[in-house]
Amino acid sequence: MATLTRATVRLPRLVGDNMVLQRDTPLPIWGWAAPGERVRISFQGRTYRAPATDATGRWRITLPPLPAGGPYGLTVKGRNTIRLRNILVGDVWLAAGQSNMEWPLQGDVLDFRPEIAAATYPRIRLLTVAKATASSPRAGFKSAGWQECSPQTVGSFSAVAYFFGRRLHRQYQVPIGLISAVWGGTDAESWVSPAALRTLPGYQEKALQLEQQPNRINERLDDYAARRQAWRGSPASRDQGRLPDGRTWADTTFHPPTWATMPVPGAWEVNSPLRSFDGPVWFRREVGLTPEEARQPAGLSLGRIDDQDSTWVNGQLVGQTAGPDRHRHYVVPAGLLQPGRNVITVRVLDTGGEGGFVGGPDSVQLTTATRRLSLAGEWQYQPAYDPAGVPQSPFPNGAQAEPAAIYNAMIAPLLPYALKGIIWYQGENNAPRAYQYRTLFPALIQDWRTRWGQGDLPFLFVQLAGFMPDQAQPADYEWAELREAQLRTLAVPHTGMAVALDLGDPNDIHPRNKQPVGERLALAARRVAYQDSGVVHSGPLLQDMRVQGNTVRLRFSQTGGGLVLKDATGPYLRGFALAGADRKFVWAQGRLEGQELVLYSDQVATPVAVRYAWGNSPFPNLYNTEDLPASPFRTDDWPGLTVNR
Repeated sequence: MATLTRATVRLPRLVGDNMVLQRDTPLPIWGWAAPGERVRISFQGRTYRAPATDATGRWRITLPPLPAGGPYGLTVKGRNTIRLRNILVGDVWLAAGQSNMEWPLQGDVLDFRPEIAAATYPRIRLLTVAKATASSPRAGFKSAGWQECSPQTVGSFSAVAYFFGRRLHRQYQVPIGLISAVWGGTDAESWVSPAALRTLPGYQEKALQLEQQPNRINERLDDYAARRQAWRGSPASRDQGRLPDGRTWADTTFHPPTWATMPVPGAWEVNSPLRSFDGPVWFRREVGLTPEEARQPAGLSLGRIDDQDSTWVNGQLVGQTAGPDRHRHYVVPAGLLQPGRNVITVRVLDTGGEGGFVGGPDSVQLTTATRRLSLAGEWQYQPAYDPAGVPQSPFPNGAQAEPAAIYNAMIAPLLPYALKGIIWYQGENNAPRAYQYRTLFPALIQDWRTRWGQGDLPFLFVQLAGFMPDQAQPADYEWAELREAQLRTLAVPHTGMAVALDLGDPNDIHPRNKQPVGERLALAARRVAYQDSGVVHSGPLLQDMRVQGNTVRLRFSQTGGGLVLKDATGPYLRGFALAGADRKFVWAQGRLEGQELVLYSDQVATPVAVRYAWGNSPFPNLYNTEDLPASPFRTDDWPGLTVNR
């Protein structure tokens, strides 16, 4: 209100220099001024006037549809004047979701250095919405605003969104605007509006709470911040690993008296009593070396650490790194190692999330001149202070886990900016409740379409990539059920799905091969949003199943130039399983016959169900000739692991 009394016209962060406006559609432009003030916009030689502002000072002007072009200037005038420069008209896409959409190009993405160096695309514009939460819809958000895509700006931007936008820019030769609103480790229900919550089973009470306490999140966070500040000023917050005599727990003369152990690598919020602890934890491990090994320099690899580390060898600091996406590789200089006992100490600071060593089992090792010593296994550990004395957050999983909290603060402020469509990469967090996602995800799509008021706004999404190992025999998996929920969502009109099963990493939930993800989303966009009927935009999708005696015949849509099996040899046709009426799945044998896949098993006399790629990280066997992988599927509807969650 103090701002309004100054009677200055203000604009949302979306409306500014370098912005991209959506072509060929009415263009809402809005902002705030003094109550009753009249605002006008001058654009391309014409003047558009808003009605007098309402009691809140909000005004809105809708510009007529425009073809692709620019750069243009735009002037907004009330009692003050704002001049915007370097505006383009093209296609605007919103990129949203959790960490795999958030993952930045500079985050060790495949070939990220040459990709960043080559990212000079002044007609692609990038805008990142700052992370925030709220109990009720907000009007504004924090952001650095629109930026031209360049090697200086693209590194911290969503890699998937960039590769997606770059492909469309090359394909259609129009300006592309990319809006990134992302938050790793978040649930889908945090991204739906309070109005949508009222329609979802199990969320009505939460929706009522949001209506009755519109500032609940902020008030509780403010109280928590005050308690944390008081604790930081108290002796209880002192790092006990920094000893009064000047030594630290990294010193070789220090002997941990009663430290517990935990497996490394391994996130402590999964593998230890520190499940809800965010802060510093000290780790120690002793290794024995021969005199020959101790004389030479060595290499110390610790994989990825969430979030920051300081690492000592025999009491001497050898390296420090910040960022959960960066691999730790430190040089241990000659003369520092000793024959016999050597002490490796790592102080890990977790600022949120998993905490600890989160690389693969082979990522933790000491490499000497003569051998490679695995450091995987039990390490001693000790928190830097008593976790019980730390003020506990009112939101143990973060305020971003609250239903509607992200929508209110990061999506609602984007309305009603005109879009071409939306790309979405999320689902990992909802996998334990995959059956619920069957309802929740379509509800989110419909919710956003209703809020934007642009009809069936194209909505494209990524099916989860492979992650975590599989059992030797066919089994049930939460992630398979989540992928099935995503596949079922294709029944919603004007949606498209990019299958990423073959791009995953069993040891890393964040696969680094992001280029094909963006490219496959762009293929879906060409078909769904740009109505390019000639493009093959999807891998094979199951069309029907016929049982003939002891064999099953499957037919598929989206076969492109034909079906391809990546591995048709061996005793089993990898990835396919059959079951009879007893519901016990066994691996199938089979072959391609033209455009049909024939499956059978000596263990199943009368098959009734087929499953393909039903696992965490199954082998992706079935493709079309355009090298697009088939979606995992099953033909049964037998209750899965998550049916009652």
